[in-house]
Amino acid sequence: MSQSHHPYEALTPDVVIDCVETTGLLSDARIFPLNSYENRVYQVGIEGGEPLIAKFYRPERWTDAQIVEEHTFTLELAAAEIPVVAPLEFDGRTLMESQGFRFALFPRRGGRQVELDNFEHLEQVGTMLGRIHAVGRAKPFEHRPALTLQHFAIDSREFILAGDFLPRENREAYATVTAHIIEQIAPLFERDWTTIRLHGDCHAGNFLWRDETPWFVDLDDCLSGPAIQDIWMLLSGGRADQTASLDAIIEGYETFCPFNPQELQLVEPLRCLRQMHHAAWLARRWQDPAFPMAFPWFNTPRYWAEHILGLRQQQSALMEPPLTLGAV
Repeated sequence: MSQSHHPYEALTPDVVIDCVETTGLLSDARIFPLNSYENRVYQVGIEGGEPLIAKFYRPERWTDAQIVEEHTFTLELAAAEIPVVAPLEFDGRTLMESQGFRFALFPRRGGRQVELDNFEHLEQVGTMLGRIHAVGRAKPFEHRPALTLQHFAIDSREFILAGDFLPRENREAYATVTAHIIEQIAPLFERDWTTIRLHGDCHAGNFLWRDETPWFVDLDDCLSGPAIQDIWMLLSGGRADQTASLDAIIEGYETFCPFNPQELQLVEPLRCLRQMHHAAWLARRWQDPAFPMAFPWFNTPRYWAEHILGLRQQQSALMEPPLTLGAV
């Protein structure tokens, strides 16, 4: 691989085409970069066929075994006729490597965004999540990570504090609020929750509404954890709005999979984990040239002040009673 400042600098259009053509396909040299930051994703034209999506995995993020396990799970879901965008196989393999990059090819799927304020859409999303989790319960992951307080909160906090990201005037406030949050939520994460294979990053951007059905895309963050991890990110607005949305999702979900309402205690703690992890994710990727261009507001005094304020608001939310089903 090139000794570039960042590994992705070596991923030129010619390299993309050469990698795709190692599968035996012939590109027509039409390449269109798609909106992706963690990995690099391109639509690549194919001679005599529909364009494909080429996903180049970020070097050193996942092991081969972890990527293959992601692909295997996605193919299991596709075999169960669940609408997911699964990787294509070439000579029995879904993960290829060429010129120092690991990559996979996917069929192109179009669609529009799921409407999270549409209860019919939410119920259908819930139905598909129930089907996904029914498959996810069948066996555990062996190589994929687990949703833990250590990784998402403690490690994130330590990374931020060890670097030079925080302005001096925000450092003590950040250290204090994050320490208090971790102390507040630690007892919940010490409980023995049922963990299953999950999508892991189930927000509206990872769905496509196509043929009156939600299609699930991008299982790059699939992991082991409690079922609520794939549900809470679909909830927004005030408490009444969140409860109504939750009821619609669970009505569809329980058609195929039981839901443990005790997991609703984890909704606000999981929001805390996501906020802390997202800030650390941006910090960890700041040397990737794509990140300063895409997130110019990060690492400014205003960003850190607003981040700390958001964490304090989450700390207050932790004191509220958890959501309940059927409360509207």
